Amino acid sequence: MSDHRLPHEKGFHISWDQIHRDSRALAWRLDGQGPDDGAWRAVVAITRGGMAPAMIVSRELDIRTVDTISVKSYHAGGGKADQQSEAEVLKSPDTELMGDGEGILIIDDLVDSGKTLELVRQLYPKAHFATVYAKPKGRPQVDTFITEVSQDTWIFFPWDMALQYVEPYRGTD
Repeated sequence: MSDHRLPHEKGFHISWDQIHRDSRALAWRLDGQGPDDGAWRAVVAITRGGMAPAMIVSRELDIRTVDTISVKSYHAGGGKADQQSEAEVLKSPDTELMGDGEGILIIDDLVDSGKTLELVRQLYPKAHFATVYAKPKGRPQVDTFITEVSQDTWIFFPWDMALQYVEPYRGTD
């Protein structure tokens, strides 16, 4: 029998509380690991998914310099949820801040195929790349992560979800 599950059928649902806990765990793992006596110069979030984890990491590590890089690597698919495409930078962080990336933490929520991080790593080869979640294909692009999930798992982040009423499985009485 072939496996015809939809992405949501092998889903990993992340709550706001869970992303907060996992992002704090990422911060603790990164604490004291920077090149300047353990310190980091700045945090750069890969938008949009990396913004919440980057905010939490920067708060936990008391890093006040925070910037973003906007990379588009997904587009709306026809019959499928989202399709991966070639990654392109839509907005770059401050050039003087970045240099070659030395002392910079680049944060994203998830590494999937690794295309986004591969592109950003080419731009900032000495930066430290950290994600909260990692899939096997993208793991080589990440220096630090918290949780690995299988390549075929679809992660549902809280900013993509809405709470709604669900009928009980056996109906209502």
